[in-house]
Amino acid sequence: MAAKSALHDIKRNLEGFVGEKIVLRANGGRRKTIERTGILEETYPSVFVVKLDQTDQSVKRVSYSYADILTDSVELTVYRGDDLMRIGAFES
Repeated sequence: MAAKSALHDIKRNLEGFVGEKIVLRANGGRRKTIERTGILEETYPSVFVVKLDQTDQSVKRVSYSYADILTDSVELTVYRGDDLMRIGAFES
């Protein structure tokens, strides 16, 4: 039951950052770490969506579950002015 509460807390925390610029660090498998910047676009009951910054005209979105943050597979750093807030504790 504690995990369900933790997932709800993560979701509620992320809802306050929708529209904010973030840095996303994710486990890419085989000791690879993916780091991209983008905008936290939307939160849904089980996942959140990040619109990644692109150099060309295409738009790319990725989605992750709140469990990915809980299990440290994903780390988000939110930029709010000069303040940084880290969500998740991913170790590379």
